[in-house]
Amino acid sequence: MSAALQMTAFGLALLSTLFLLLATCTDCWMVNADDSLEVSHKCRGLWRECVTNMQDGVRTCDQYDSILADHPVKIVVTRTLLITADLLAGLALATLLLGLDCIKFLKEDPHVKLKMCYGAGVILGIGSILGLVGSVWYAVDVYMERAMLVSRNVFLGVHYDFGWSCWLGMAGSTGCFAAGVLLTCCLY
Repeated sequence: MSAALQMTAFGLALLSTLFLLLATCTDCWMVNADDSLEVSHKCRGLWRECVTNMQDGVRTCDQYDSILADHPVKIVVTRTLLITADLLAGLALATLLLGLDCIKFLKEDPHVKLKMCYGAGVILGIGSILGLVGSVWYAVDVYMERAMLVSRNVFLGVHYDFGWSCWLGMAGSTGCFAAGVLLTCCLY
């Protein structure tokens, strides 16, 4: 039972870590959400802003000037939290891989391998909380920005909604949290 639980947690952690990495690297955290007929599809991400022409499919992207330039707080905080979550999830995956019963590393000391799995679960839990806070922070900021404009009856021609990268970050963080719970609570 323990080996099956470890492999389930490892598979979930691997998939969730890939989701977190993709969310960090992709550029569709906010998408335009106009009800009118649009000729272009706009996405804003943590690293750049892209516009796709809907008629011919041509996509152009504008990189943000510099990582160190003045950016909105939501971008800086989300970048920081997601990069930290990615690093912690990667460390947890490496630790979990070495702690799996099917790996020959430290085969003669199963107690240490169990502690490695437990430690990987704790690290995954911390990383998942950071990733979830970053993703939700960004989503709430997008919602508050839109709600503020609507309450003041301001229409700038385009308003943004949550993009698939934001949802991917939330899904990856939730999966890492579930894997961490499996490793810390259910393994014993």
